[in-house]
Amino acid sequence: METTFVSILGFTAAFCTTVSFIPQALRVIKTKHTKDLSLAMYSMFNIGILMWLIYGVLIDAWPVIIANVITLGLTLIILVLKIKYK
Repeated sequence: METTFVSILGFTAAFCTTVSFIPQALRVIKTKHTKDLSLAMYSMFNIGILMWLIYGVLIDAWPVIIANVITLGLTLIILVLKIKYK
């Protein structure tokens, strides 16, 4: 029972933090406007997400792995477009 609760908690937290980047990614794709986005923040954030992904793989934690694969994809889109549309 406790393991199920912990898994549900992990997947729910992962879902919330991951989907929070969808509006920003869609907006950047649509408008190509990235002036107000911080290159330093998105660079450091992507490094952190990559490290969380590696950590999740090493400890075999699926909520961590899934969330960070998706989040990395979304934030890399934003980062690449920030660099492209500087």
